Amino acid sequence: MQTLHWQKSTYSGDGSNCVEIAPTPTAIHIRDSKSPAGPHLTLQPAAWADFLSDVARRSTRR
Repeated sequence: MQTLHWQKSTYSGDGSNCVEIAPTPTAIHIRDSKSPAGPHLTLQPAAWADFLSDVARRSTRR
């Protein structure tokens, strides 16, 4: 089984309510930092890139 290396955004502040990601060559794993032993979501890198692009586009509309 692959060991995942989880990381938080530098924008997370105190780090208590964060989303963490663990990127690998074939998948992006996403989890809630408050529940590290809980389930996590796995996306293909292309889906993650689409998500980030959509978030960036929406944030510029404000």
